[in-house]
Amino acid sequence: MHVELRKIAKCFGALRANDAITLTVPASTILGILGENGAGKSTLMKIFSGFYSPDSGEILLDGKAVRISSPADAIRQGIGMLHQDPLDFPPLRVLDDFILGRRGGLIPNRRGAAKEFKELALRFDFSIDPDVYVDTLTVGERQQLEILRLLWLGARVLILDEPTTGISLPQKEKLFATLKKLAAEGMTIIFVSHKLEDVEALCTQAAVLRQGVLVGEMLPPFQTKDLIEMMFGKEVPLAPKLKLEPGKSVLAAKHIALDGIRLQIKGVDLEVRAGEVIGLAGMEGSGQALFLGACAGLAQPTEGSFCLDEDEHDMTGRSHHDFRREGVAYLPAARLEQALVAGLSLTEHFILSEGMKGLFIDRRKSEELAASRIALYNIKGRPDSAVESLSGGNQQRALLALMRSPLKLILVEHPTRGLDIESTIYVWGKLKERCAQGTAIVFISADLDEVLQYSDRVMVFFAGRVSPPLDSGKLSVEELGRLIGGKGWEALQGATEHA
Repeated sequence: MHVELRKIAKCFGALRANDAITLTVPASTILGILGENGAGKSTLMKIFSGFYSPDSGEILLDGKAVRISSPADAIRQGIGMLHQDPLDFPPLRVLDDFILGRRGGLIPNRRGAAKEFKELALRFDFSIDPDVYVDTLTVGERQQLEILRLLWLGARVLILDEPTTGISLPQKEKLFATLKKLAAEGMTIIFVSHKLEDVEALCTQAAVLRQGVLVGEMLPPFQTKDLIEMMFGKEVPLAPKLKLEPGKSVLAAKHIALDGIRLQIKGVDLEVRAGEVIGLAGMEGSGQALFLGACAGLAQPTEGSFCLDEDEHDMTGRSHHDFRREGVAYLPAARLEQALVAGLSLTEHFILSEGMKGLFIDRRKSEELAASRIALYNIKGRPDSAVESLSGGNQQRALLALMRSPLKLILVEHPTRGLDIESTIYVWGKLKERCAQGTAIVFISADLDEVLQYSDRVMVFFAGRVSPPLDSGKLSVEELGRLIGGKGWEALQGATEHA
């Protein structure tokens, strides 16, 4: 399908999210849309997929002007959108989720739908059981389910918003192979991302947005330096890797065993020292999130102990609130669902996090505090901004601004998931400032380059197995990837035994 967006504009109050954007995307094209967080990428795609109505401009499909009034209207016209967090229903079985949105009678033809599901899955080499529950699937499998559903509903244009966030390398390779196959069959693919390497590996055309404006387009071979300068209006150098001398013991995990829904892990030993950064790597569901939660008192070990400080203050069996009182902060990956409160402003979040004394809230003092933190953490928002109105990068900055000082330990899931290069460097700069003050950090990331760039030591999780802490300076991305995929563990075990 040939797509044209002509002079699309959208404002939210004083914010001009899209400013007269014009794009042409021929059939069989894979268009990469790049831009910093808050550049207007998601807004533009939500207009195209019917979630928002534009203030002005028009959309043409195969040369015909159309009006897209809702997501259901968009799919009827052949436009499907795969969101960063798949819009599925975890309590449902895969087949029930698959048939949602299909027009027809009150009683769906489950047998026919199951047959078509299996045929589509086989066509793209997806291994998804239609009878399992959606909440048992990985993020990559949920993406595959949503792609199959959109194709079944008749999508001829597929929009993907940050689809490689949180999926493993093999899942990304399969996703890219699927998108290339669809484009070869005449579909139009729009791939929204902040990852230059993904756009360079996949796309046949690239467009860059900055502050709501289309600032440039490019065809392969892509020039990384030029794309970065278009995205940010300047060069963005990577921060040098800094290694601080570790201090006293902050956390000691001894012989930890944990029971998860889908796996068990046993015999985990880790001592974290002040100023140190520990990266936890592994495919989603390999146990790293379970272990990180246990370090915060969110899951209880079936064996072993957690101790804080050099005096080995035993925290085994204690609640998350006890860990927080002892100076342990936990930042989950699901910012809006688990860390921030939708509907509340930034000022109200600072009131809650600071625990202001007295029966009455000093609104003026609270707003001054919010304004100072917004300036300090370079958050693009106002004290009265609702947190859900912020971009992903600004929500992450808000989470950092909400953390109290001092802290012994910060536990963070995917600290830069969905963030652009500049925001990633900024977030890690703030985390490293905490390290310089004596705070230790343990984090999870699916980005192997990030794990090696910012960790002092790395622990690898694979199907319930956990490596000893490994020196990140002696690991390559390839070696780390092999361990995550289950290869090389015998040599690792032998090296540990001789150590």
